[in-house]
Amino acid sequence: MYGMEGERLSVACISDYSARIDKPSWAGMFRVVDDYTKRRLARSFALALTSLRLALGPIFIIIVGTLTSGGPLAAALLAIGFASDYFDGVVARRYGVASAGLRRYDSASDTVFYLGAAFAAWRMYPDAIGAHAVGIVLVLGTQALDHAVELAKFRREAAYHAWTAKIWGLMLAAALFTLFATGVEALLGAAIVCGLCSHVENLAITLLLPSWRHDVPSVVHAARLRARQAVDR
Repeated sequence: MYGMEGERLSVACISDYSARIDKPSWAGMFRVVDDYTKRRLARSFALALTSLRLALGPIFIIIVGTLTSGGPLAAALLAIGFASDYFDGVVARRYGVASAGLRRYDSASDTVFYLGAAFAAWRMYPDAIGAHAVGIVLVLGTQALDHAVELAKFRREAAYHAWTAKIWGLMLAAALFTLFATGVEALLGAAIVCGLCSHVENLAITLLLPSWRHDVPSVVHAARLRARQAVDR
């Protein structure tokens, strides 16, 4: 009698122990699957936002060729592109999917988007753009120099997303939006100054870094990275 009761008690204990072990294991597996799915969705969403901005660049050129007064539409597209530029970075950082490839794609999309917007501004408001021709040429020249140095040193373009670059992007978007929406070029001068400062810092970061890195907030961070790698050697 005691043998049967003992056997039943042992089986019950083993079943209870198995349930306790299996339950967390299944829960853990579902958590892993859920996190993996979230990361994949987040990466796809960030990639879609960046691709949207890339596609908007040529659309600016189409607007110039097809519409006689496309200023309001260009302003709306600029706002959409700027919003996508903000939220793709937020999503990528929030879910930890800001890979080097995604950040390089983001930088390239920014370049195409703002070149398209700048071309549209030049065609729609030639007098306003002509008044700042020297500054615009300097901005384009320093950007070309930055890319040339990056390619020569690292064999790829930079994706630093520095703080000065963020300020430059904000000012450029504000200046172009104001120009498209109202025809006033009041902010273009400030945007040009921000662009030159950003490109100078970008060049300094490139010269300081011993190897390619993405997301370097400032030249100070680049100097710290250089010093840290020198100590590690």
